[in-house]
Amino acid sequence: MLALAVVLAVLGVLVGYRAWKRSRITPEERERRRRSALVGHGKMSDAMLVEIRDDLLFYSYGVRGVEYTASQDVSMLKQHMPPDFSTIDAVSVRYDPKNPANSIVLAERWSGLRVSKVV
Repeated sequence: MLALAVVLAVLGVLVGYRAWKRSRITPEERERRRRSALVGHGKMSDAMLVEIRDDLLFYSYGVRGVEYTASQDVSMLKQHMPPDFSTIDAVSVRYDPKNPANSIVLAERWSGLRVSKVV
């Protein structure tokens, strides 16, 4: 009887561990959800693109008199990027009004990179 209880306990722990592992959110999914939330509920402001280094965009923007400098890893968003950054006229940023340091300039369904029309 004791052996059966131990086996059932071990099986319960294994099933629980597998369920916990499956329910964990990957860092990529967490970042996608953050971008989606900012697109849906974030406020928009003008920004200035400071630097482009590999897959990082560095930008600055002001909210209520405070200047923020941030970066965004856009490696997962390459298909939404303009082919030539020299055609970017202006940049918009979406930020969380409760935490203005939480911001983006590019997401799956929104782009703050305003590209000029080349004739």
